[in-house]
Amino acid sequence: MPALASHRKERSRTTTSPAVGLTTAAIAGVTLLSTQSAGAAPTEPKPSIEEVQKKVDDLYRQAGTATEKYNKAKESTDAKRAEVDELLDDAATRTEKLNESRRVLGNYAATQYRTGAVTPTAALLFADSPQAYFDQTQLMDRMTDRQRTMIDDYETQRAADAKQRAAASEKLESLTLSQKALRTSKQEVQAKLAEARALLSKLTAEEKARLAALERQKQEEARLKAEAQAKAEAEARAKEEAAAEAARQQQEAAQSQDTSTGTGTDTGTSTGTGTSTGTTDSTYAAKADKVLAFARAQIGKPYVWGASGPSSYDCSGLTQAAWKAAGVDLPRTTWDQVNVGTRVATKDLLPGDLVFFYDDISHVGIYIGDGMMIHAPKPGTNVREESIYYMPIYGSVRPA
Repeated sequence: MPALASHRKERSRTTTSPAVGLTTAAIAGVTLLSTQSAGAAPTEPKPSIEEVQKKVDDLYRQAGTATEKYNKAKESTDAKRAEVDELLDDAATRTEKLNESRRVLGNYAATQYRTGAVTPTAALLFADSPQAYFDQTQLMDRMTDRQRTMIDDYETQRAADAKQRAAASEKLESLTLSQKALRTSKQEVQAKLAEARALLSKLTAEEKARLAALERQKQEEARLKAEAQAKAEAEARAKEEAAAEAARQQQEAAQSQDTSTGTGTDTGTSTGTGTSTGTTDSTYAAKADKVLAFARAQIGKPYVWGASGPSSYDCSGLTQAAWKAAGVDLPRTTWDQVNVGTRVATKDLLPGDLVFFYDDISHVGIYIGDGMMIHAPKPGTNVREESIYYMPIYGSVRPA
């Protein structure tokens, strides 16, 4: 009997190609990475060294502005604290006098009470003698007149005391506001400096070297401008000396001619006018010598914001201390110093003049001639000589 054929179909086996499996996994991986990348925030490009330099310079300048705000607030706070102390001392003195007047009036009141409790008839009966009664009555009349005067004085003193205390209270409120401004300015300075330090701390050694090279390049460009200024000043001095020499020779010739004609007196009178101008210039030069001597003695001392010596300075603290050495009192801040004395053009600068920088007048240095100055630059540096062209010039003044 023939064998029956099997009705079951043989199952076909599907074999997955390794290449196909790998491709599928790769696509899945790419899709996953793409999804993650789309969800992640885009990475900001790292700033260039030039951008870092500009940002740091801006932060230091902003810190300088905040430092001047701090200096102004501190100056105001110190002045108001002195006023408050004086008012409180005066109020204490007035209160002491008021208490003494109150004590005297109390004694009068007690005396009046004791005397008023007895009728005049009884007082006469109990008196040692009629004369004693009349003496006592006359004394009480005088005491009453004096009491009225004391009451008037007491009321005057009390009104003055109240007025003084109100003034002290007002000054205290003003002092509180100044102290708040002082704290705010201090926090602003610290925040700007902290931000600058954070930026610098992220630089690699190579980036710091490049930043230092950019700084040297900036200083070199400023130095070349200072040399040009020095050359211009030398040429101007040479012209002035030549003109002075020509005037001297002309004057000698005129004197010789006048001597021969007997009219030498008038010439002598005109000579005195020139002497007066020279005296004015020499007076300023003498003060400027003291300013520069002081400033040079501070070279190498550290910049510290809010400091005015003797071991450290900020920019306006140095200029104030230097001119004080010459007997001239300058205000504390750059914003006030720029309004002292006479404005001068950059081409007309003399040693001792003050040069101010930036549109917000947040920095100042002492001109020493030849396009150079002595200044306290910024945190992390020391008092030094530098070209006035290192920063954008706002203007200059001659303080005295």
